Amino acid sequence: MESQILINPSILNANFDDLENEIAKVALTSDSLHLDVMDNIFVPNFTFDLNRAFEIINFSKLPVDAHLMIENPDEISPLYAENGCTSVTFHFEAANDVSKTIRDIRSNGAKVGLAIKPATKFADVQKWIEDIDMLLIMTVEPGFGGQSFMHDQMPKVTQARTFIETLLKQKPTLQIDGGVSLETIGEAAKAGANCFVAGSAVYKSDKPAEMVSSLREMAQKNYPF
Repeated sequence: MESQILINPSILNANFDDLENEIAKVALTSDSLHLDVMDNIFVPNFTFDLNRAFEIINFSKLPVDAHLMIENPDEISPLYAENGCTSVTFHFEAANDVSKTIRDIRSNGAKVGLAIKPATKFADVQKWIEDIDMLLIMTVEPGFGGQSFMHDQMPKVTQARTFIETLLKQKPTLQIDGGVSLETIGEAAKAGANCFVAGSAVYKSDKPAEMVSSLREMAQKNYPF
């Protein structure tokens, strides 16, 4: 049976003045829209406030996978679930009560993702893996698009995949975000990732929809699980 590979384009490198059409460009070939929410506190950049984020969720032709790079995700994450996100991912490093935030997102109708920055070890979040739907391992420092892929994060991806494969119940998705391209996605898939956030590679391409399909094909060729 062919493994499911998910490609979630990030709009971080899209035209913010025409997001509805930018999302439509990739709607037929993508699995979800990756919505990067930055507050200029947890990371040194700002993207969308709550109102603008909710507008995007409302008009998106794709399910929305929100990645909250913000302070105080404990209170704010459930609001994204309430307002229609299919999946809400918050950062371990910013949360005051990881278990409660997981419960609050799920109780408001969304799947739960837990994200870790490059310096954070898998061991720091291992105890929550059975409680979440997705683990996001950052392959750049969060905050800006267009950064170079951090190859040194691949052992962490493999460590996470090895643990996930021991689970008897539903296995959470293993997502990576940062520097994903046709040159790097194969390496990440081989390490065990099965969900890929791609921003620059998609939106700097002349044919974004075709790039999504090409990324998926490359990942499928290399994913061994």
